[in-house]
Amino acid sequence: MGQFLGLRTVIYGVADIAAAKAWYTQLLEQPPYFDEEYYVGFNVGGFELGLNPDARSVISRADGVVAYWGVENMAEQVERLNAMGARQHSEATDVGDGILVATFLDPDGNVFGLIENPHFGASQ
Repeated sequence: MGQFLGLRTVIYGVADIAAAKAWYTQLLEQPPYFDEEYYVGFNVGGFELGLNPDARSVISRADGVVAYWGVENMAEQVERLNAMGARQHSEATDVGDGILVATFLDPDGNVFGLIENPHFGASQ
């Protein structure tokens, strides 16, 4: 298998996490599986829709939505991507419950993310 495990997560930057959580709970007709003041996550058909209230991490509106590709070893992939010349957009960060995320810029300046989530296996 390749280095990437497949698409896992899409995260939307939100200004008011409580309001966004209520709206997406109504839209998805289910409560979030992960619900903290710093992040809310919904399991939607085995994929994650995340809400991130940290507006400081959103440099421009284009950065507001990031697709995260699953990886098994974040540190290994950060090293690999840096060696390939990708520009790191955000440092690898533990966002809680052992979940690691990092973002990079591809050669064309597109933001893409990596996520190491021990709670989301390939069968989910």
